[in-house]
Amino acid sequence: MSGFDVVAVRKQFPALDEGAAHFDGPGGSQTPQVVAEAVARTMTSALANRGRLTAAERRADEIVLAARAAMADLLGTSAQGIVFGRSMTQLTYDFARTLAKTWNVGDEVIISRLDHDANVRPWVQAADAAGVTVTWLGFDRETSELDDIAPLLTDRTRLVAVTGASNLLGTRPDTKRIAEQVHAAGALLYVDGVHLTAHVPIDATYADFYACSPYKFFGPHLGVLTAAPDLLETLYPDKLLPSTDVVPERFELGTLPYELLAGTTAAVDFLAGLGGTGATRRERLISSLELVEAYEDALRDDLEARLAALPGVTLYGHAARRTPTLLFTVDGHSPAAVAEHLAKAGVNAPAGSFYAYEPARQLGLGPEGAVRAGLAPYTDQSDVDRLVAAVTALTGASGTN
Repeated sequence: MSGFDVVAVRKQFPALDEGAAHFDGPGGSQTPQVVAEAVARTMTSALANRGRLTAAERRADEIVLAARAAMADLLGTSAQGIVFGRSMTQLTYDFARTLAKTWNVGDEVIISRLDHDANVRPWVQAADAAGVTVTWLGFDRETSELDDIAPLLTDRTRLVAVTGASNLLGTRPDTKRIAEQVHAAGALLYVDGVHLTAHVPIDATYADFYACSPYKFFGPHLGVLTAAPDLLETLYPDKLLPSTDVVPERFELGTLPYELLAGTTAAVDFLAGLGGTGATRRERLISSLELVEAYEDALRDDLEARLAALPGVTLYGHAARRTPTLLFTVDGHSPAAVAEHLAKAGVNAPAGSFYAYEPARQLGLGPEGAVRAGLAPYTDQSDVDRLVAAVTALTGASGTN
């Protein structure tokens, strides 16, 4: 792929020296050296609570501001609308409770059956506490495409929660089209972008709320939410009395993890350097992620075709737009047994439902789920070949092509 040098990319990840083929990126990517160094450098520098008086105060303040600017560049939004939290799950619970204060009995929220439970249960529980009706948006079991949301929207719909990409199946719903329909109904849209953000250029401005997790795109473990500052100004979360009322800080509970924010900035800069060009970091991010998307999709197509040709292998999810994520089972072997077999072959491709409780249940997979193979920018052809060879050996088929 012109402009994308996977050999150079792989050299940046010390974890790959262990020799495993990592298809576990949907659960959390490996970490490049520059991100680890940014975290370590911050933890060994003088830090204090944010301020402008001492060098330690200024360093803390600048780390936070830099991380907001970096995430705004990645998501195409405003730095003043970037909220940090412990995880996407924590942020979604916080915002569900906050938004529920604006709901009345008889209002409605729409939740997708395609979603990770982090974008399901917070809304179900908040709706139940507020006396609000939950309406479910289904999906086609064969294609894994979302159903049409239009028939579900009413003048009592207050919020729609939907995934940007299924962490189980890779399906990428047309969230921009959904946003148009939701906004026409006068409701708000909350998008779980955790699985999507690592794989394609993002412009989150179409969503009222867009949440993601840096550890899915080479960064540390924390969560990020972006929303328009004007919208955040209308919301009043529970918080400590002395804590600031300033947006976005009023949504951030306690002292921020400065070392993780420094690592997040480093991760965004790393993404911007994956072969992209442009005068600004935002331009380089878009260009780099376009290269990543094309590279990953080509590998996925090869892997999918070769797995589909093997006897006894069932692939789930055939949406027109997908991330480089495949879900499969092998006849005669439990998903856990397949994952164990792959691990012995040096292939990290875990099994389960991966907190995607609703889609796994809809597909009839149950708690065992299936085996998930997720590609990343550091995945190369030899990784794909190793995965195919291991599954081939399990099926008893001959050859790997």
